Amino acid sequence: MGRVVMVSTGGTIASRRQEHGYAAEARGHEVLGALAPPGAAVEVLDLFTLNSAHLTTANQLTLLHTVHEVLADPDVDGIVVTHGTDTLEESAFLLDLYHRDRRPVVFTGAQRPLDDPDGDAQGNLRDAVLAASTLRDQGVLVVFDGLVHAARGTVKTHTLARAAFGDPSGRRIGMVKPGRVVLERRVERPVALPLPVPRAPSPRVDVVMHHCDAGPLLLEAAVAAGARGIVLAATGAGNATPAMVEAVTRAVSAGVLVALSTRVAAGPVTPLYTGGGAVDLIAAGAVPTGVLRAAQARIALVAAVLSGEDPADRVAVLRQVLHTAAP
Repeated sequence: MGRVVMVSTGGTIASRRQEHGYAAEARGHEVLGALAPPGAAVEVLDLFTLNSAHLTTANQLTLLHTVHEVLADPDVDGIVVTHGTDTLEESAFLLDLYHRDRRPVVFTGAQRPLDDPDGDAQGNLRDAVLAASTLRDQGVLVVFDGLVHAARGTVKTHTLARAAFGDPSGRRIGMVKPGRVVLERRVERPVALPLPVPRAPSPRVDVVMHHCDAGPLLLEAAVAAGARGIVLAATGAGNATPAMVEAVTRAVSAGVLVALSTRVAAGPVTPLYTGGGAVDLIAAGAVPTGVLRAAQARIALVAAVLSGEDPADRVAVLRQVLHTAAP
C-alpha cells in the first residue's frame, strides 16, 4: 500500500459508550491504533472529534482546505477522511466540487462504535485505505460496507444497517475484493470549482420542506433571517403551491438563490405540473437539482454563494455544479 493520510473528524468510528449513549471522543491516533490494517503506511491528522450532526459549514470548509494542503505533498498517495455518517454525504460532496487531483479522497465511517467487538469500523477503514492508496481519477468517494460510491448522489439510506450508503437514483461505482478494488463504472464530474477564500464567512443556506398545509412562512422567515440560498424540498417531481411560487419569486428578486429538490427518495426533479408545480417554480427562478437531494443541494448552493457576489454568476455556478442548462 502507498502512503495514506487519515484525516480524523470524529463520528461513530471515534465513539465510545457514555452514561446515556455514544459520543465521539477518540482522537485519530486512537482510532488508527485500534483499527489500522496490517502493513498500512497511514499517517494521522486530527482535525475534529465531533459527532457529525454538530458539524458546521465552517468546519466543512476547514476540512476542504486541510485536504488540499495535504495533497500539496506529492508523496501522498491518497487521503482517507473518517467522518460521522449523519452528515458524511454533505462533506464528501462539498470536497468533490473542488477536487481536481488525480489522487482520491475517500470518506468512511462506521455504524457501530469503536469499542463494539462486532463493529464495522475496522473493515470500513481497511477498505478505505486500500481505495485511497490504489485508485486514481475517481474524485471523492464513499467506501462503506465493501462498496465504493461516488460522492455525488450518495446519501445515507439507512439509520442503522451496516450498508448505510447508496445513490437512490444511481448505482455504485465499485466494490472492494480481498486486496483490490474492482471498478464497475466511471463517474462524469463537472469541472472543479476554484477554492473559496480561506476563512471566508459561511453563508446561511436553509432547507424548507413542502407538505400538506405548508405555506410560504418558513421560506419567508429564512429570507428575513439573511439566507443567501434556500433549498425547497418539494413534493413529487418538484411541486408546491401558487403561494410558494410567489414566495420564491420574491426571494429570487431579493437576490436569494433558490434550488428546487424533492422529498421523494429517488428520481429527478421534472417540470410536469403547473398550478404551483415545478413548471411554475422553475419559471419563478428556482433551479432544479436533478437527482440531488436536499442536503447535497444545500452544499451546491453554499458553493455557488461562495463563488462571488454577482447573482447571475452564482446561478451559472450552481447550474455548473448541478449539470443543468439554463431553461
